[in-house]
Amino acid sequence: MSPPRISSTELAHLLNSAERPIYVLDPDFAVVFLNRAGRDWLGVGDALLGCRCGYHSSPAATGLDAVAAGLCPPPSVLAGKTVEATVVRVAADGGRTERCAKFLPLGDVDDLFGVLAIVASTDETVTPASEPSSMQVEPDAIALHRLVQRFRQEAASRYRADRLIGNGPAIERARRQVELAAAGRASVLLVGPPGSGRQHLARAIHYGAGLHEFGMFTPLDCPLLGPDLPEMIAAALARGSSSDRPTQPGTLLLHRVDELPADLQVEAASLLVRRPIAWRLMATATEPLDELVRRGAFREDLAAALSTIVIVLPPLVERRGDLPLLAQLFLEELNAEGPRQVGGFTPAALDRLDGYDWPGNLAELAEVVAQSYRQAAGREIDVGDLPDRLRIAGQAAARPPRVEETIVLDEYLGRVERELIRRALAQAKGNKARAARLLGMTRPRLYRCMVQLGLE
Repeated sequence: MSPPRISSTELAHLLNSAERPIYVLDPDFAVVFLNRAGRDWLGVGDALLGCRCGYHSSPAATGLDAVAAGLCPPPSVLAGKTVEATVVRVAADGGRTERCAKFLPLGDVDDLFGVLAIVASTDETVTPASEPSSMQVEPDAIALHRLVQRFRQEAASRYRADRLIGNGPAIERARRQVELAAAGRASVLLVGPPGSGRQHLARAIHYGAGLHEFGMFTPLDCPLLGPDLPEMIAAALARGSSSDRPTQPGTLLLHRVDELPADLQVEAASLLVRRPIAWRLMATATEPLDELVRRGAFREDLAAALSTIVIVLPPLVERRGDLPLLAQLFLEELNAEGPRQVGGFTPAALDRLDGYDWPGNLAELAEVVAQSYRQAAGREIDVGDLPDRLRIAGQAAARPPRVEETIVLDEYLGRVERELIRRALAQAKGNKARAARLLGMTRPRLYRCMVQLGLE
């Protein structure tokens, strides 16, 4: 006798009577059911039904999109695996609470028709994202997603400087300096190698205290503009001081100011130093301007005007411990933009990323993650999904470099001469006169050579 079947209405009634929040997602991670406990916990009623959950932590997500993103399971559940992870309740005021959840795939791997989520009945204690121990305890893709999610939400509430994710002392110091810079109008110099995120961080500082306070953001690329740079600076200053713009003039960013020729430094100083301006000044350089001043390569007054706060961004090779978090951050930005959802990186892929030197810094890492995201066929990025240049670099690193042998000509010729004399003496059976004739030299000369070479 077959067991009695339960109708969908009875099933919904049964799930609604549960004390724990329970919800069901379709294969595209759209919410198709949310029980009464879940609606009470989230405080959204039925409005969440039909919303798609994206596996990302973008601070730009608001309203129901932010609520849905907090409930998204790791994409590995679509491979037919039961997964335990953390879900986030995002309140209307921006507050966040976390709970453990179990995600169960519904159906077969080849015919998955949904995901059942069962959420714990009590909140978890949230560990700050900046604690180094968090990375050591949970180094897998789900934990990286959780840390990126926490960090980006915390960064968004302060200054949106999410590229400064990490635990190293240089990055922690840069975060404090960014917070200080965003709270005031002091000039800021961002020092770091190309690709380290200097322009991104300049925008984060500009918008950190509010768009209406600091007005527009105007970047000028110094070496690209060349002789036109002073004219562009003058035009920007004129726009900021015009009578039809009652708001603050904004921020003027001089990108790669250390590449400015000496004659243009004079003109820039006359515009920015010798008379008061309302614009906030920012600049980027590959090394501190005071070091260029000491070498006589930069004007001291212009360097002082641009360097009230100096923020140093280390190259990516010096912050390898942050690589997993940064890679996960870039991956989740891609998840937020498109329909495909990739959960993270396999341990082997993370090892390959760690073994690369990253000459292009954060910009190159973002490019590598984007290429791997497009290449990946599974729910995680594996070694085979990474660009070829990382594989080639890994193979080259596995082979020790060939040691160049130095050839000292006198020693080499001495060894050759010694060997020839030995062979001639052996052929002449020790007769020096005969050996000299075989070598085409006189007997006295042969004797002198034997003494010099230690053969006599």
